[in-house]
Formats: sequence, C-alpha cells, structure tokens
Amino acid sequence: MPRIRAATIEEHHEMVWADLTEAVRRLLLERDYDSITMGHIATEAGLARNTLYNYAADKKTLVLELARRASRPLAEQVAAIAARSREPAAQRLREIIEVILSGSTNHAMRLMFLPSAGPMVADLPDGQANPFTVLVVEVEKVVREGVTAGEFHGVDDVQLTVELLSGAMRAGCDRISRDPASLAATVRAAQRITLASIGIDTGIDAAAGITTHDKN
Repeated sequence: MPRIRAATIEEHHEMVWADLTEAVRRLLLERDYDSITMGHIATEAGLARNTLYNYAADKKTLVLELARRASRPLAEQVAAIAARSREPAAQRLREIIEVILSGSTNHAMRLMFLPSAGPMVADLPDGQANPFTVLVVEVEKVVREGVTAGEFHGVDDVQLTVELLSGAMRAGCDRISRDPASLAATVRAAQRITLASIGIDTGIDAAAGITTHDKN
C-alpha cells in the first residue's frame, strides 16, 4: 500500500493531484501533447504506473484537472467582478477583459496557447464540464445586464455575441502567450474592440486621424 504523505487521506490525494498536474505541465514544456504517455507522466510525478491509474484513466482526465486548477483563480476573479451589479456593465466588462488576458501570463494557462496545444485543448470537454465555460457565463451575465439597462446597444443575440467575442479573447491570449510584453497593448485593443461591438464608442487612436467620444 502506498505511503500516505499527509495527515489525512484527502490531503494526500490533493498532494498527489498537485504532483500529477505539475508533471503534466512540465512535460508539455518539453514535448508535444500527443507524444506524452501515461508512463511519462507517472515517471515525472514519481509515481508507480498502477498508482497513477488509481487517479486518472487517461491523459484527458489529467488535462481536465490541470485546466480546472489553472482556471479556478481566474473564474473566481471574474465572478466577483460580474457580481458588482451596481456598477456600470462597461466598467465591469473592461475589468473582466483585463483579468482574463492577464491570466494568460500564468504558466499553466499559457500551455493552452502553445502551437502544439491543439490536441490538448481538443481533449477538454464541451459545455458545462469545460472549466472555462464559467468565464463565458459570467461575461454573458454582464452583457445581458448592460443590454437590459440600455447601456449596450445593437446586441440582438447575447449568446452569439459573447461567443464571437470569446474568439477575439482567445486570439488576445494567444498573442500574450507568445509575447508577454504585449499584455498592456493587447488589453487596450481587446477592450476597445469588445466595447465597440456592443455599442460603446471608445474612440479611435489619434494616429488614425479621427476623434470620437465615449458614450459611456
């Protein structure tokens, strides 16, 4: 029977899961996702193969847990901002954009945007089982509140609008993961594009030779 490393079984399991997800993270920095085997993960985590299978049946399970752990602090921050319903929706949306894009500087999150990460991201489940779905839900909440309050305009389909904006956010995360120094500029661009798409005129860079005014 494996030696228990903590005061309780629950704490021991948490420590093992932390070791496993950290092992996956380290391996992803060294090799393509498709080339990683359960044997590689067991060795990297310092576990026997049969012990690993007591925790996860396959790589998908481990990737999902890695995504859950990486997204949890981000989801909590976004939910807290979305819950400030007395504040203007545009202000909350700006903050959410900054939080999400800043989160892409996290090492575990950056793995999701590596050129070789496609198969790994594809292994994440769809719908509510995907740990990143909660971010979309919170953004939808803020956009709906903005529409109801008359703050946002021209949004006929909130869900579709947020899905399209999610694509833009992913592009921003991808940019930042490749070039962390671009964070500030990418946040500003994402805020401008997002708010403009829902009827908030954020102005155009002076270099374009046009001056507009923020309706918010």
